[in-house]
Amino acid sequence: MRVLIADDESTSRLLLKAMVSKLGHECLVAEDGSQAWELLSGGGIDVLLTDWMMPGVDGPALCRRVREELIDDYIYIVLTTGLENPERVLEGMGAGADDYLIKPVDSFSVRTRLVAAERVTHLHGRLAATQAELAKVNVELLRRSLTDELTGLGNRRRLEEDLTRTHARALRTERSYGVALLDIDHFKLFNDHYGHIAGDAALRDVAAGMEQVTRAGECVYRYGGEEFLLLVPDCERANVIFTASERVRRAVVDLGIAHDARPSEPPLVTLSGGASTWSAGSKATAADVVGQADEALYRAKSTGRNRIEVSQAVALDATSGAVVAGT
Repeated sequence: MRVLIADDESTSRLLLKAMVSKLGHECLVAEDGSQAWELLSGGGIDVLLTDWMMPGVDGPALCRRVREELIDDYIYIVLTTGLENPERVLEGMGAGADDYLIKPVDSFSVRTRLVAAERVTHLHGRLAATQAELAKVNVELLRRSLTDELTGLGNRRRLEEDLTRTHARALRTERSYGVALLDIDHFKLFNDHYGHIAGDAALRDVAAGMEQVTRAGECVYRYGGEEFLLLVPDCERANVIFTASERVRRAVVDLGIAHDARPSEPPLVTLSGGASTWSAGSKATAADVVGQADEALYRAKSTGRNRIEVSQAVALDATSGAVVAGT
C-alpha cells in the first residue's frame, strides 16, 4: 500500500516512516496538513496516518476534506494523537477517521492498523469494481431496451423519447423539425414469396441502408413491422424533410434487393413515404405531426408507391413538390 504520514514533528514523522517502511509499504511524508492535502489530491494514496495537531490544516479538518472531496477511491485514515481523551477520539472518528493511534506509537499498533487498512481498502476496491461493472451492465441494458433487436435501429420507445425531446426543444427555441413515415412496399408479398427469414434479412439490409445515408442530427427508427420513421431536427423548410426522405428512399432502391413477387415495377424492394413538419407557432402536437405524415404515406401508397408525399397540411416551397420518385 501507499501510506502517507502527515506530522509536523520530525521525530514522530521519521519514527512512523521507519515502522511503515519496515512492514513493506511505500511511504510518503508531509510536514503539515496543507502539504498532505497536495499529495492526497494527486491520487494513489491508500492510507493516511495524520497527526491531530498540525499548523494550517489540522488532522480532523484534513479527514473531513478527504471524505468530502476525494470520493472516487477510499483512503483509510488513522489519526495519531497524544490526547487520550475518548471524546476527542470520537470527534476524530466523526470527522472521517477510521481508527486512531495514541502517541508514542509502537510498531505493533501501527502494524495492526495497517492490516485493518489493507483489508478495508481491498474491500472498497472490490466494491468499486463491482459498482463499475453494474453501471456498465445497466448502460447496456438501457441501450438494449431502446434498440430494435432485429435491425439495430432505435425502437418505438427510443423514438417516443427522442420525439418528445425534439418537440419540447422546438417549442422552446421556435425551430421546426420534420418527420417522415417510411414503409416497405408489398412486404407481405415479399415474405410470402421468399419466407420470413429472408424477410428479416431484408429488414436488416433496409435499415442499414437507411442509416448509412442519414446525416448528422437525423435519426431513423423502426416504427413497427416494415415501417420506419425518420426524424430531422431543425428542419426550417418543408422541402428539407422531403429531400431527406427522398435520399433514404433512393438508398433503398440502390440496395438492389430483388422482389420478384411485386405486382408493379421495379422488381426490387422499395419504400413509400409520407413527410410532415412542425413549424414555430403551430398548435400541432408531436402525435399530430406523425399523424400528418401517416396520411401522406397513405397517399404515396395509393398513388403508385416508391415515392415520397408531403403532408397537405404543410406549405411547400415551389421547388419541393411531391413528385413521383424515379428509379
